[in-house]
Amino acid sequence: MSILFDGLSLGAIYALIALGYTMVYGIAKMLNFAHGDIIMVGAYAVFVTLMGGGHIALAIGLSVIICVVMGVVVEKFAYKPLRGASPLAVLITAIGVSYLLQSISQLVFGAEPKTVTIASLGTVSLFGATISVSSIVTLVIGAVIMAGLTLFVKKTRTGRAMVAVSEDKGAAMLMGINVNRIITITFAIGSALAAAASLFYLMQIPSVEPTLGSMPGIKAFTAAVIGGIGSIPGAMLGGVMLGVIEKICLSVPVLAPYTTAVEFGLLIVILLVRPIGLLGKKRREKV
Repeated sequence: MSILFDGLSLGAIYALIALGYTMVYGIAKMLNFAHGDIIMVGAYAVFVTLMGGGHIALAIGLSVIICVVMGVVVEKFAYKPLRGASPLAVLITAIGVSYLLQSISQLVFGAEPKTVTIASLGTVSLFGATISVSSIVTLVIGAVIMAGLTLFVKKTRTGRAMVAVSEDKGAAMLMGINVNRIITITFAIGSALAAAASLFYLMQIPSVEPTLGSMPGIKAFTAAVIGGIGSIPGAMLGGVMLGVIEKICLSVPVLAPYTTAVEFGLLIVILLVRPIGLLGKKRREKV
């Protein structure tokens, strides 16, 4: 039972990161491979705030603000000038931004991992198993955030505009929707989700380094593809699946060394059976 809860909480972290990938792809039709490094920025914001004697609530607030500002700045100066450029040019730019953020953090904080001291929430006994309270908090808050995001997209004017832009940018512009503004809002939301994911990640692994966001970012992208890139429910499903599978593999001594291989092997199998992902939708390309 404890493995299941740990897997679900880790899956919630992957899902939050994957939502950033899938929203940006669904609306801007680009793969923002620098998204994982926004998590690293958020983690360093938490580290600096706590080292300065700040409260965890202040650390969370500053992390969200800094990540949102960073996401908007990156979109404005790195991606916006490439509207209409080839996907390869955008992809190379995203990789360049990723390395730029890692290099800046290494210059500022050094290459050595920094320990982040976050007060332990203890454990509770549930269904005869000892479960970390931090895992429960991560799972509950992650579920609330994802439910809130789903309602935002479906019920608000901005959310419906996002859906319209994802379906057809040209038609959305003709209907008076400011496409550039919607894309900027999407990056801001995705970056805020990355900030939340960075805090939950530090609750499980209390250490931050310049490459912190690389592997979680890649795994979250894998989760987004498994669920169906561009699908919000798909990102949630893919993240939860990946988190549970990872924790189960780590709990089995024979499989533990091959955990990452199992996760990416699952991606290959699903893409062979269903190339658009579990909840992905087939789109007709206009010619």
